[in-house]
Amino acid sequence: MSTPRVTLYSRPGCHLCEDARTVIERVCAALGEEYAEVSIDDDPELQRRFGDEIPVTFVDGRQHDFWRVDETRLRAALTT
Repeated sequence: MSTPRVTLYSRPGCHLCEDARTVIERVCAALGEEYAEVSIDDDPELQRRFGDEIPVTFVDGRQHDFWRVDETRLRAALTT
């Protein structure tokens, strides 16, 4: 099994995280990509690192977006 190219760092109950998840799910489904979601609440280091910026999106191991996910930008990152 391959590693997902997209990782969403989120927190339960976060409305921006729900919006980001919707965009990520749509783009990944259209492109046949997988994504992983990680709750920062499960890891104190992730809370320290991303606490004020969630949701945070990584593509191919590099930070891509925070707070909002731009669908066009995400699609471009996954097709280049």
